[in-house]
Amino acid sequence: MRWEPFIAAPLVVITAPAWASVYLSVEQAQQVIFPGETLRKLPFSLTPAQRDALREHTGVHEPFNEDGVWQVAGGGVFIVDRVVGKHEQITYAVGINRDGTVKQVEIMEYRETYGSEVRNPAWRKQFVGKSAASPVRLNQDIANISGATLSSKHLTDGVRRVLAVFDMALKEQLGAGR
Repeated sequence: MRWEPFIAAPLVVITAPAWASVYLSVEQAQQVIFPGETLRKLPFSLTPAQRDALREHTGVHEPFNEDGVWQVAGGGVFIVDRVVGKHEQITYAVGINRDGTVKQVEIMEYRETYGSEVRNPAWRKQFVGKSAASPVRLNQDIANISGATLSSKHLTDGVRRVLAVFDMALKEQLGAGR
């Protein structure tokens, strides 16, 4: 038996660059949305029935961040949540007024390579004043962003979910609307 020399070809691995931008910490987002207010962590959990209702109502299948809820001393609530953009998670904060309307939405961390246009203040301003009674649907009452369609859709669904959480579980607990 005769052995022939074997030459191994070099293995080339191509990877996409990791992309993660942290724009605001929790404390910074709290002060941007509720400047000068005192916030306290709110112990919070959803029942299995509430979780199922949220998934059905919003279409968001990632679990809601139950550890990300703070009560605002002057009224309202501050919620940090996450949704998947296209492939990676987007961490965002929603400030909700005492009456259940959106005060402000801030992008805290964005990990996608594309679609960061959802950070545009003019686009996020569309959520201000929305409540659980509002549609909060892409291409209905929230405009899409070309090139950031999935991030726009999933963030819109996430804000709708936060409003549903407020409406179904938090407003009574906080005595909101009084």
